[in-house]
Amino acid sequence: MKDDQSPSPVCDCRESPSDRSIPEQPCEAALAAYRRALREGGLPDGSAPRCLRSLHLVVADRETPGHLVPVPPETASFAALAPIEEAIAEQRRTLRSARATLAAFEGLYAETHPPERPALTRLSGAAVIGKALEAGVGGCRSEVRTAHPGGGRPAHVLEQSLPRDLGSLRRGIRQRTLYQHTVRSDRTTLAYIEQVTAEGAEVRTLPEVMDRFIVFDRDLAFIPFSDEPQTALRVRHPSLVRFLARHFDEAWSRAVPVRPERAPLRTPVVTSGLQRAILRAVVNGETDAAIARRIGMSRRSVAEHVRKVSERLGSNSRAQLGYLVATSGLLDD
Repeated sequence: MKDDQSPSPVCDCRESPSDRSIPEQPCEAALAAYRRALREGGLPDGSAPRCLRSLHLVVADRETPGHLVPVPPETASFAALAPIEEAIAEQRRTLRSARATLAAFEGLYAETHPPERPALTRLSGAAVIGKALEAGVGGCRSEVRTAHPGGGRPAHVLEQSLPRDLGSLRRGIRQRTLYQHTVRSDRTTLAYIEQVTAEGAEVRTLPEVMDRFIVFDRDLAFIPFSDEPQTALRVRHPSLVRFLARHFDEAWSRAVPVRPERAPLRTPVVTSGLQRAILRAVVNGETDAAIARRIGMSRRSVAEHVRKVSERLGSNSRAQLGYLVATSGLLDD
């Protein structure tokens, strides 16, 4: 190994911004000096660029003072990277400690800020919908509003609903239900109405009910999900739930009370309401089948109503009947 004291080469390494002692990449002087150290077995102390020392690629020769010997990069990495790894480990310990400290406050925050529930949730399947409705009934505090379009409800549906409805009524929950006038001739539905009204439920009918929905208090509602069978949409958005409640209340104010203990159920007001609904549909060009589906009446009954009005007005065609009804004053309030 040569013993000449060459001047230390100028180091032009680009230093790493995260650690000023470790260069971002080696300079030419460092590469040349390390190559020389490997070839000659060492370097004079003053001829090693600063970056070689910071990378621990050369160390003092214990046997020859004033000289440096090269170190394999793999070995040098332990000494060069140890401070960085320790700093990273310390930062990780600090991070874990900070997370643990913040987590201690999560419980306190959750006590006053419960997690937000989705405003709209699609429910699929009769079992899932049934459980969601039971949860709605169980959480109801003051009132249930329900609207059922069409005619009488299926017996098995009423059998499932009756225990749930009676239970909420006995808890002091107000229950108001809207049906269409045609349920007044459906014995199964009337039997159900008689049982729930005996416990305090209120039932009214209209010529038409726009759609099926249920509103619990003014916090939760269930509406159909499109036309897909056995699907529903759970609504928690305050504005939407309030809209449904207001829509129900407006329809309720126009509806006719149902009192099964009193006769006749088909009062002149109810009969007139059904006839007017049919006549409006005729004016709008709807078929008997479409009218029957919408107002919950058999197609034959609708056809009979239409026939009687047609004879009364002397109509020869459906189009003429629509015109005559519209101009006859039959639909005037």
